[in-house]
Amino acid sequence: MVQNMAQNDDLRFMTLALALGRRGLGRTWPNPAVGAVIVRDGVIVGRGWTQPGGRPHAEVEALARAGAAARGATLYVTLEPCSHFGKTPPCADAIVAAGIARVVSALEDPNPQVRGEGHARLRAAGIAVEAGLGGEAARRDHAGHIRRMRDGRPLVMLKLAISADGKAGAAGRKPVAITGEATRERVHLMRAQHDAVMVGIGTALADDPMLTCRLPGMANNSPLRIVLDSALRLPPGSQLAVSARDVPVWVVAESQTPQALADALQRQGVEVLRAAGNDGRIDLASVLKLLAARGITRLMVEGGPALAAAFVEADLVDEAHLFRSPLIVGADGIDAFDGATAATLMRHLRQCGSEPVGADRHEFYQRR
Repeated sequence: MVQNMAQNDDLRFMTLALALGRRGLGRTWPNPAVGAVIVRDGVIVGRGWTQPGGRPHAEVEALARAGAAARGATLYVTLEPCSHFGKTPPCADAIVAAGIARVVSALEDPNPQVRGEGHARLRAAGIAVEAGLGGEAARRDHAGHIRRMRDGRPLVMLKLAISADGKAGAAGRKPVAITGEATRERVHLMRAQHDAVMVGIGTALADDPMLTCRLPGMANNSPLRIVLDSALRLPPGSQLAVSARDVPVWVVAESQTPQALADALQRQGVEVLRAAGNDGRIDLASVLKLLAARGITRLMVEGGPALAAAFVEADLVDEAHLFRSPLIVGADGIDAFDGATAATLMRHLRQCGSEPVGADRHEFYQRR
């Protein structure tokens, strides 16, 4: 019974560490959003999560709050403590110096600079290390970091609003509110939990969106905004361009696009990136590698149908969130997917859940 109580306590404290780590989603790139809890004699003496920009790390934050109470305590952490010198010294060394007696770690870090070395360094110092508790949840929370470390690209989450008759927009690309207010609020929260949000130039021209997080008190959680724009057609007077100094905007163009077009956007504060392309189509795999090299771990692809189809057909979608509305747009509306793209999506992804959001329905899919 004592053993069962100890296991229950471990799970409870790890669950708290995971919840703390999620506070940093979308704000810590290029580093993972880690959570940490320090417990001594059953009492929480320190808590921490990775801070905006990736520093300080969660473990350092928790140790600072715990102070001398960390000696002899247990540290619960959602990812293996780092063992290498980067912009700051290794967290493993700080844990040893603080006198932590036991570390419960949810997941080994796939970063080649760590990958078991953090745990090994702790064990070599005489600290008891247990790995794997909460591992499934940690893999979900750190999926962007894992994808970037293993495959050199960010996690790609596709979001699409679909009317009852299978449309994603009105005829002539006229703006239409397909989903209701409850769904829009959820989408804003999803933006806040991603490093970057991407749209195609068609959506940028038709909707002139802001792509920020407009939930009360969460403006500072707005993601980096990216436009895939092979020919640099984004107007310097668009909402995205004129707000680029407040919330960063990257425009990805083909390598041969005239520099004069890039200069006009750069004067507004937009950063123009160049990627490989052919016949006006940018290679998506190259774009994702470019974004990963610049630290992006979690990418939300928000529109429109052409960009969504391109990601699906390239088998680059890891998660999909489809918001289905009772609205009828009409036969002349823009199809959300053609038959081939829908079949490809279902072949690559499996539905994991569905729930009502106001009058709409939220369907969630994950890579098989």
